[in-house]
Amino acid sequence: MSHRQLIITLFTFLLFSSVFMVAAQDGDEPLTVGFAQVGSESAWRIAFTNATLEEAERRGINLLFVDADNSQDNQITALRSFVEQGVDAIILAPIVETGWDQVLQEVHDAGIPLVIVDRNVTADPSLYITRVASDFVHEGRLAAAWLAAETSGNCNIIELQGTAGSSAARDRQAGFNEVMALFPNMHIIISQNGEFLRDEGRRVMRAILQTEDMSVICALWAHNDDMAIGAIEAMKEFGIVPGRDILTVSVDAIPDIFGAMLDGEANATVELSPYMAAPSFDAIETYLAGSEVPAQIPVLGELYEPDTAAEEYAARTQSN
Repeated sequence: MSHRQLIITLFTFLLFSSVFMVAAQDGDEPLTVGFAQVGSESAWRIAFTNATLEEAERRGINLLFVDADNSQDNQITALRSFVEQGVDAIILAPIVETGWDQVLQEVHDAGIPLVIVDRNVTADPSLYITRVASDFVHEGRLAAAWLAAETSGNCNIIELQGTAGSSAARDRQAGFNEVMALFPNMHIIISQNGEFLRDEGRRVMRAILQTEDMSVICALWAHNDDMAIGAIEAMKEFGIVPGRDILTVSVDAIPDIFGAMLDGEANATVELSPYMAAPSFDAIETYLAGSEVPAQIPVLGELYEPDTAAEEYAARTQSN
């Protein structure tokens, strides 16, 4: 096992010591489930939405889908609408962690089981039955472990952060910094918010390139692939060869990042699986059947490098 593979393996071990029509809990009546999605801000988010719609259709679930357009107010309105409609269950993909206490209490008081997916909330866990999500801290650890192995622990880094106040951005940053602290010659010297958006990643990276000395930069660490791709486009505009002059590591494993790997412009991505619908619907059905549901249901991904990019790109573009 190479030094780089050993480091990645060690840190992987840290992880664990609109309406579509399923038979419901009673007779042939279909379940009606409300789903309040963040929006469609990234390719990963769109893949997550599509996977959820497809899984609902496959099961015969009547899914009431709301795209909140990155507005917490829209999500809160959607949850209250679901309560008024008397849905059997609700799935919430929260935009940010805070500000949910009152509306989740209303959902709980209405006797409607709620599943939190993807990002987290700070509300009382008794107000929802489970959270289905990746381990964002682990994603950050794995990205940092890869970069440490690739650079022998010597690297000045640009960080593009995701949406402020989101658990994905906070936890990925925490995990990355936790590993980076083990390597005295690894430093984040520029950290900017790109809102998980490709256009923002491009805009922020352009601003950095106009003001900073790129000769001291070793790598770009982006909290998602879309920001990384935007930054890659900006680098090329300024005559920097991404993937060689500046290494890249990001999170999501969307098709476009594998395309960038095939072009030699990206180096690594940590998968955030978009397939959270099946465990979410399973949890709802289990709960409605009167059985216990675990408080946390993990959905795991892995790290990908260019050696499998062609295979992954073909598989993921075909599935889309």
